[in-house]
Amino acid sequence: MAAARPARNPRPVGNADCLAAVSTIKLEAALKKVSTQAAQYEHHMKDLESQLAESLSNFRAIDSLLQEAFAGLRRNAQRADHALGKQVSHITEELDSSMDSLTQLAEDLPTIQGQVADIRAAYDSGRKKAQFLLRDLTWLNTEFYERWRQIIFTSSSPVSWRWKALMRVLFTVSFVVFVWLTWITVWGGYRAHRGGQIWGERLMS
Repeated sequence: MAAARPARNPRPVGNADCLAAVSTIKLEAALKKVSTQAAQYEHHMKDLESQLAESLSNFRAIDSLLQEAFAGLRRNAQRADHALGKQVSHITEELDSSMDSLTQLAEDLPTIQGQVADIRAAYDSGRKKAQFLLRDLTWLNTEFYERWRQIIFTSSSPVSWRWKALMRVLFTVSFVVFVWLTWITVWGGYRAHRGGQIWGERLMS
């Protein structure tokens, strides 16, 4: 007969239940933790999704604005090019016309200056003639005695120097003759008076 095998020690039933219970609790805790993390990840994903949608909306709005701005810039560039081409030709024509006018003025300037000089000379001559005429009229309206006095005693009379010299010579001669005649008259009277006194004294004696 075969020898009988020694019997194994069976595990305790209580320890196995305890291990199963601990494993279940850990598994539930791990599942709960994973569920919580999954919920958090889902919440973060929803937040990211909403932010992404908002950013996408903003990007589309910005892209639309950029497209409008680019289209506006393109239209303005086309208008500027068109206006520049048109204005440049117009400005070139105006400059050419101005240069022609300036050239004509430069050619006419000496003639105009000569005419201005002639007009100025004629004006000065007319003004001097008017002054002379006014002085002559004033001189003619002056009384004879005043004219005679100005000719002899002043140099502002509007007569020639020969006429002044003649009048002064005549005045000097007349004055000398007058003084001489006065002196003769006075001296004659004095002598007559003195001779009368002498004859009276002789008669009385």
